[in-house]
Amino acid sequence: MDQQGEMAVFVRVVEHESFSSAARALKLTPSAVSKLIGRLEDRLGARLLNRTTRRLSMTEEGHAFYQRCVPILSAIDEAEMAVTELHAEPRGLLKVNASTAFGQFHIQPLIPQFLERHPDLRIQLTLSDSLVNLVEEEVDVAIRIADMPDSTLIAKKLSAVRRTVAAAPSYIEKFGIPKSPEDLKNHNCLTLSFETSLNQWEFKGSDGPKRIRVSGSFETNNAAALYEAGLAGLGLFRAANFVVGSDFKEGRLIPVLEDYEMINQVNIYAVYPHSKHLSPKVRAFVDLMIDAFTPIPSWEM
Repeated sequence: MDQQGEMAVFVRVVEHESFSSAARALKLTPSAVSKLIGRLEDRLGARLLNRTTRRLSMTEEGHAFYQRCVPILSAIDEAEMAVTELHAEPRGLLKVNASTAFGQFHIQPLIPQFLERHPDLRIQLTLSDSLVNLVEEEVDVAIRIADMPDSTLIAKKLSAVRRTVAAAPSYIEKFGIPKSPEDLKNHNCLTLSFETSLNQWEFKGSDGPKRIRVSGSFETNNAAALYEAGLAGLGLFRAANFVVGSDFKEGRLIPVLEDYEMINQVNIYAVYPHSKHLSPKVRAFVDLMIDAFTPIPSWEM
């Protein structure tokens, strides 16, 4: 047996605190395990284990050797797993989280073809406009639209997002179009019902950014519902370009106050918990997102 094999046997004996138990786990005889440990001690020139009729315990040298063996064997296992998983077929349950609007408009349409490509995979897609803890909720990968702070999450940038005030032609025909941000106070502005900075619409002003807190006859906790209300002509609303981009092109919606819109933007990321190697199912989904939204997403075409 090579050095790696001897190290693995030694670690298993220590963890089981018994030659016989370790032998069963390794599918060897107790005498074979004992001989391997004896040969390892002879080669190292040090006793690693104290043997009594009742129990095994590590010597000082054995403890030092064990502490170095464990990370070495773990690194070998991870290296082999990283290579084999590159070719493994995604399978099992993949838990995905995304914001409501982005999920409905841009992730759900991709799911049928993705599952057809990976028939051994199941997807649980949760849509929420509140931030979820990926670790606590056991989410494999999330699509987040935000400035990503330093964290233990791995983030892959997919695209950028700009927000624009929009209105249906029917609303503009009835109530006119605001000429300046201050005019929004005289218009029906559709808002989100939870506490969010998105209800303070930011514009360029002569003395810096100007924030207008808007209100109106309809509010909802669902960004997709907000879009549907705006599309129906109920009022003005502010939405990301990935929501309204195609509607602007087709004339179903009209951009409002474009000259006052801030240039700043946030990014869309695929994020997942830090791990030493990426599972095939997460890798496949992240690759799907990258293919779909880079270098130019559909709403920018």
